[in-house]
Amino acid sequence: MNLSFTREEESFRDQVRAFLADKLTADLRAYAKRMTSVYAAKPIAMEWQRILVAQGWACPSWPVEYGGTGWSTAQRYIFDVEMARAGAPPLSPMGIGMCGPALIGHGSKAQKDYYLPRILSGEDFWCQGYSEPHAGSDLAALTMSAVDDGDHFICNGSKIWTTHAHEANMMFCLVRTDATGKPQQGITFLLIDMTAPGVRVDPILMLSGEHIQNAVFFTDVRVPKANVVGKVNEGWTVAKYLLEFERGGSAYGPRLLSRVRSLRQIATEEGLLEADFARKLAQAEAEAQALEAAELQLMSEISGGGTPGIKASMMKIRGTELSQHLTELALELAGVYAAPFQPHHTSPGGPVPGFEGLNTPRVGPESAVTVTPKYLNDRAGSIYAGSNEIQRGILSKGQLGL
Repeated sequence: MNLSFTREEESFRDQVRAFLADKLTADLRAYAKRMTSVYAAKPIAMEWQRILVAQGWACPSWPVEYGGTGWSTAQRYIFDVEMARAGAPPLSPMGIGMCGPALIGHGSKAQKDYYLPRILSGEDFWCQGYSEPHAGSDLAALTMSAVDDGDHFICNGSKIWTTHAHEANMMFCLVRTDATGKPQQGITFLLIDMTAPGVRVDPILMLSGEHIQNAVFFTDVRVPKANVVGKVNEGWTVAKYLLEFERGGSAYGPRLLSRVRSLRQIATEEGLLEADFARKLAQAEAEAQALEAAELQLMSEISGGGTPGIKASMMKIRGTELSQHLTELALELAGVYAAPFQPHHTSPGGPVPGFEGLNTPRVGPESAVTVTPKYLNDRAGSIYAGSNEIQRGILSKGQLGL
């Protein structure tokens, strides 16, 4: 197997590096370096998205006719690697990474023509309405109702753990339109205006203190039937398609490897790269490289017209659990300096009540201030997008026939 890149691909790498050197500002790099969440704050995410949209590089996985790049699998991989190495902040995944692919795969022409440009421009900032208090990984148990009322549905119920719902103006949502058959058969994929009468958003604070998650309540919310994606009562098909992209549609490998390199550099500079810790880093690096190889294979299959399928579950398990392991190694490296809670010296994914505007000096090295908030925030990684226990069940049934 030839793992080297062609001359054209190396030229493309140079092009990406030049773009990042020119357009990835010092402020954006500094923000990303201090991040404690998987999500950037909305102003940062939108600033970086505008830069990428202007370059035509915001949505590499989309078809060219909708604003995609037309890149090969190798080019998309190179782009991911260089973004990670440069320390670029992430975009919000809800629009470009999830709703966009769902619309491209199952939306009407009118929906694509209207919503896809608004996703890219930032006119619509999206959140995801899947989980409910009694329906998380068992998503088919959802009960938020949508009752037929002529040209509209009347929606009642609630969603929970809704990222950035307090900042989003649109939600892609799963609702119950039929409760008479199998649970999966009565679900509809619906686009809901978050500014509509009857929508209420209540904050949920993370263990790390950040306001990123929310509970959302719907009371007699009217939603046009034109906002149904796919067919009524067949939203489970759209939801499964979208979840494949949420679980395995992006590359964990390059970012995990970048974090391993950062930990090794910090340990070296502080004289803490002892044999036992060096061994742990080497093991983590090998596991991240193995995941990266699997992701390259998957990206090749996707570029040939395939979808992530059940492999998305494997990517989600390994990616999130390796990420959590790296936060544990960072805690070990930080030692006592992991104890002070000082979110005002970090870049949280949302406001931390009680710490806005605080100007007390930093305690300990700069490398340690993000360690504990990131550790606490990343505990959710093995739960969101379907808990890892559920993903193992999907793999055992779909791959092993158990």
